[in-house]
Formats: sequence, structure tokens, C-alpha cells
Amino acid sequence: MNDMSQLQIFAALLSAALMGLVLKNMAFSQLRDDKKVQHLVFGCTVSLSLLWMVQTGIAGNPKVHFLWLAALPLVLGFRWAMFSATLALLVLTAFGLEPVNLLGVNFLLGVLAPIALTYGIYSLTFHKLPHNIFVYIFLCAFIPGALSICLKMLLLSVYYYVDTIYPWQAIFDNYLVLTTLLAFPEAMFNGMTITLLIIYKPQWVYTFYDKFYLGKP
Repeated sequence: MNDMSQLQIFAALLSAALMGLVLKNMAFSQLRDDKKVQHLVFGCTVSLSLLWMVQTGIAGNPKVHFLWLAALPLVLGFRWAMFSATLALLVLTAFGLEPVNLLGVNFLLGVLAPIALTYGIYSLTFHKLPHNIFVYIFLCAFIPGALSICLKMLLLSVYYYVDTIYPWQAIFDNYLVLTTLLAFPEAMFNGMTITLLIIYKPQWVYTFYDKFYLGKP
């Protein structure tokens, strides 16, 4: 896995282009001048890095870890969530916990796809469903938590097979099947994170609006 395959090169180029678009529209002056934004963005980055370092799996097969990528865009918003998660991925890659040649693949399938899914679900529920605190917790954090890790592992499974990194039977038996064990804990982790934050620190949650969900002016 030292040489990059064509898929890995394409993923790296596409990742650079997409992240460039995200960075182009970000207000970095806010990160420079607002201590609250600094603490939230870098605090989430450190938390993600530590969480993702706790990896498990069967020897010789892909490793798995919890994502926390349903709660992250709810707390930071889409762009800062992408920024924070990308920094965490770069940290893991720099420490050798993720292969350098899979950086683009991990960005597209392990960062962009889960965050886009969860933020898309939030946007849909915000515009189409009643602004209810229980809808917010379960439909924007709990359920997307389970869906995000299932999506990542399914996409990576397809990639591993298409790029002939692992045989399909090994992928299914030792990686994909673990989604059944990880989906509910991931949902609980994200759901509890958002529940605790909106109770004790609602001002930290970018997508939570008191006037909508609590009826406050």
C-alpha cells in the first residue's frame, strides 16, 4: 500500500478541490477574533483526534472507531465541522494511525460523506418538521449518528473491494458486519452529547435556537 492507486490519486485531488471550496467561504477572521469559536473548534478537533485514536478491529483487517460526526456539525455548523474533522484526520495521518495514501479516501468517505449526511438531515428536519426539542435530539443527532457510521463503513467496504485492498469475504466478515455492533452506541454517543449540551451549554450548539425549540423570545 506504499504506491497510490488511481482511485487514491483521484480521491486526493477531489478532496483537495472540495476542501478548497469549503475553506474559500470560511470566515477565518472569526476564528482569529472570537475566543468562543477558537475554543469550540480546537476543542472539538482535540476531542475527535483522541476519540479516533481509539481504534479496534481484527488483525490484518480495517480498523474501526466511533465518529461523533452527527453531533459535530450541530455544534459547529457545516464548514467548521469540516475544518475540525479534517484537522483531526490530518493528526491521525501524521501519527501513522491512518495511511498517507488513503488520506483522500478517508476525507471523502470518512469525513465529508457522514457530515454531509447528518447536516442534510438536520436541514431537512428544520425546514419540514415541527421545531420540537425531541425531534431535534432524535432526528438530528441520535438517528444520524447510527446512519453516519453505517454510511462510512459501507462506502469504505465498497472502496476496499473495488481497489482490491482486501477480498470481499474478509471485508464482510471482519469489517462490514461490525456496523451492527457500532450503530446503536454511535447513535447514543451523539444523542447524549447533544442532549447534555442543549441542557447545560445551549450557547455552544450552533444549530440550536431557543426561540424555535424552547419558545423563548
